[in-house]
Amino acid sequence: MQRSYSPIKDRIIDLHDLMLVIITVITVFVAGLLVWVIIRYNAKRNPTPGQTSHNTVLEIAWTVLPVLILVVIAIPSFRLIYYQDRTPDPDMTIKVTGHQWYWEYTYPDQGNVGVESRYVADEDLKPGQLRLLDVDNQMVIPVGKKVRILTSSTDVIHSFFIPSFGVQRYAIPGRTIETWLEAKEAGTFYGECNQVCGQNHNRMPIAVRAVSEADFNAWIEQAKKSASAARLPKLAAN
Repeated sequence: MQRSYSPIKDRIIDLHDLMLVIITVITVFVAGLLVWVIIRYNAKRNPTPGQTSHNTVLEIAWTVLPVLILVVIAIPSFRLIYYQDRTPDPDMTIKVTGHQWYWEYTYPDQGNVGVESRYVADEDLKPGQLRLLDVDNQMVIPVGKKVRILTSSTDVIHSFFIPSFGVQRYAIPGRTIETWLEAKEAGTFYGECNQVCGQNHNRMPIAVRAVSEADFNAWIEQAKKSASAARLPKLAAN
């Protein structure tokens, strides 16, 4: 898995490690049991097959033990599901809207300023940019802040997926689905739409840039000015 840059991904890795231990123990036990049965009960040592049946202890054991193992797995699994579902005290909200084929990010706490995020075509790539991952307008968030994400769609089902944050939520027409993220350090983090949504599904990358709070505030002010400037011709025409 990708390196973790969020509290959610930390818990996903913890659950993964727990599952790895459980699966390893089960695999070693079953493999050892098979080897023991092959050696102990082969045809040379037992020319006459045994007829033992209805072992009550064994039947109880192979029923109760799997149930206990599933309970051990279920408890942290449900805790993780509810943890990543929503945060009780978000510092800000971003509405993520999926389109065929680009993303739109709206900041309702900052005057509903929004940006449209499209992939950078091969012929427009600049040195250092990543093919089919870099975009013209990134989602910008402040480091260390809990960001509530509200996903939706205007056409078909999309999926908002950022592996290093452990975030994945469907964007479904007519529905608003919630999750959250928190960047532990500054940087640019990439994801993609991972729900097949049409011809240009592979051209819906996600790029999130985590910056300091001061840089975020400066970016928001610039985004507001750009949005106002874009509306001026329409206002003049009216």
